[in-house]
Amino acid sequence: MNFKNKKISLKQPLLMMALFALLGVLNSCYSFTGSSLTDEKTVQINEFPNNASLVNPALSQQFSTDIQNRFLQRTTLKGTKSNPDILIEGEITDYAFGSTTISSNTQSNPSGGIVQQAQTKLTITVKVHYENKIHPDSSFDRTYSDEATFNSNLSQSDIESQQVKIVTDRIINKIFNDIVANW
Repeated sequence: MNFKNKKISLKQPLLMMALFALLGVLNSCYSFTGSSLTDEKTVQINEFPNNASLVNPALSQQFSTDIQNRFLQRTTLKGTKSNPDILIEGEITDYAFGSTTISSNTQSNPSGGIVQQAQTKLTITVKVHYENKIHPDSSFDRTYSDEATFNSNLSQSDIESQQVKIVTDRIINKIFNDIVANW
């Protein structure tokens, strides 16, 4: 066996230790959460009634549950029914379907002609009141709206299970970002 003596340098381990120490110091100085909710501990999210002229019977309950889950799962806030630091409430003011452009998707009909598929647009609008008792200057009243475009041949159950979920998730993301994110 041939063993060679290698000189082990102490510079590399010391350099690595210094790098890890520096990262630890930097990590303790800055939080990467970006949350503007620093002192708030509790939240109350009231039900969002559906006051739109066209009523989806499940929309109010589903939207209210989804927005509550978003805040309780993605923040350190605790839900409460009395004297909250943050109050979020509002109403669904519009739930509407409208025709939109004809899709570039085509399909053949039995007589050999080509039929372009019509598309429908679902629009949901939600009015939100946000009250922050710890930082009152952050409070606001805003209206959020979003839409989804889909082929007109979808069934009512497909629309309610897929498209409504897409639109409400987008609206909840906007609300959540406006309240929590500090960009």
